[in-house]
Amino acid sequence: MTSEVRVPTLGESVTEATVATWFKKPGDAVAVDEMLCELETDKVTVEVPSPVAGTLAEIVAAEGETVGVDALLANISEGGAGAVSKAPAAAPAPAADAPAAAGGTVDVMVPTLGESVTEATVSTWFKKIGDSVAQDEMLCELETDKVSVEVPAPASGTLTEILAPEGATVDASAKLAVLSAGAGAAATPAAAPKAPVNPAPSSGGKDVEDAPAARKAMAEAGVSRDQVTGSGRDGRVMKEDVNAAIAAASATPAPAAAPAAPRAPVAANDAAREERVKMTRLRQTIAKRLKDSQNTAAMLTTYNEVDMTEVMALRNEYKDLFLKKHGVKLGFMSFFTKACVHALKEVPEVNAEIDGTDIVYKNFVHMGIAAGTPTGLVVPVIRDADAMSFAAIEKAIAEKGARARDGKLSMAEMQGGTFTISNGGVYGSLMSSPILNPPQSGILGMHKIQDRPMAIKGQVVIRPMMYLALSYDHRIVDGKGAVTFLVRVKEALEDPRRLLMDL
Repeated sequence: MTSEVRVPTLGESVTEATVATWFKKPGDAVAVDEMLCELETDKVTVEVPSPVAGTLAEIVAAEGETVGVDALLANISEGGAGAVSKAPAAAPAPAADAPAAAGGTVDVMVPTLGESVTEATVSTWFKKIGDSVAQDEMLCELETDKVSVEVPAPASGTLTEILAPEGATVDASAKLAVLSAGAGAAATPAAAPKAPVNPAPSSGGKDVEDAPAARKAMAEAGVSRDQVTGSGRDGRVMKEDVNAAIAAASATPAPAAAPAAPRAPVAANDAAREERVKMTRLRQTIAKRLKDSQNTAAMLTTYNEVDMTEVMALRNEYKDLFLKKHGVKLGFMSFFTKACVHALKEVPEVNAEIDGTDIVYKNFVHMGIAAGTPTGLVVPVIRDADAMSFAAIEKAIAEKGARARDGKLSMAEMQGGTFTISNGGVYGSLMSSPILNPPQSGILGMHKIQDRPMAIKGQVVIRPMMYLALSYDHRIVDGKGAVTFLVRVKEALEDPRRLLMDL
């Protein structure tokens, strides 16, 4: 028996919708009320559940098609298979309790990658074809723009096929491999197709989510969100807006991009000694973001120097007691974090960002702490650093730093920063000009502490000195504000008591 899936009631005055995403494909088993597809209208996004359990026999309205109210979307062949396959997805049961499925196959899908992440690169396979695997054993590791994601086995069995070899780029809904499953694992893939439905972050800091079909069209066409003007409610981007932007781009010749510097001719005996290695996705993203920052912001850097005598004395006096009470070492980063929080209160534009023709002032400080890792630079964010104690800051820095080095940071832990501190001094840097971390408007560069002769009250004395650099977006931060910020940081570090007195 066949049941029809039709467009549900869309609401008053809404007469049509666009099929945004199909979560199932013909041949897939479905359960009652399991989501089949998503429709988008001018106002809202509507999910279409399955009216019966069975198998999806036919998709009548493909993704991107516009359909009217009560239009036919698909046909389902009724049967009990859908109810069986749905149960493990809703409430996973131990393999021993599941029905036997010896000889069945299980697809290994790309797991949820995080907001705005649409693809990943397969970096390492821990198993090879023919290997036996246990449920939840790590099969491979994926590398995204920011983090590494481990892919566990969805069931016990034998790895029979690898569809995405090392180095391959896969999208968020791709199949990575196939397992010949043991008992109770055959129904596991029912949960995999949910990966594509991750919501994209709202654009421009506004609480508006773009239409799913529009997000898909932008990803396929390589169009960025800021190139599209939304015509939906509150600026929501619809698929038609993306098509219009693509058409406009093709009609208007794009300005000639600065050509990459060509390689100079290489002698044959030198070429044999060269090694060509493809850039990792993380390194490509770092390169793109840094260049975008230079091209977008009116970046300028101001410098100063700080006498670290008082901070070093305070740290040496209390470091043992601090470690004994709080279980973490007292470092310099907590002093610099506190000093920056103090200065940001006086110069709030350094803690703000530009959104179109608006300036968005942040009444909180989410401090980004740049950390070097074996795979590249990442910036974990310490949220609400302005409300944290020295001990809490030190614990957060230690924990985030360890997770960064192990490649365990999530996307959420590296988003939302309002200001960044970069410490090149740990590598011996004496002075540098840090590059802004967009969309932030300021970044403080710390450097090596070096003994230098200084004139103090007419006497030449040796003091531990550090150069400070503040790079800022001159579109929003004036020179006066930037210099004031850096001077306040300098004053707070040279006399830490000012932090206690809020001076």
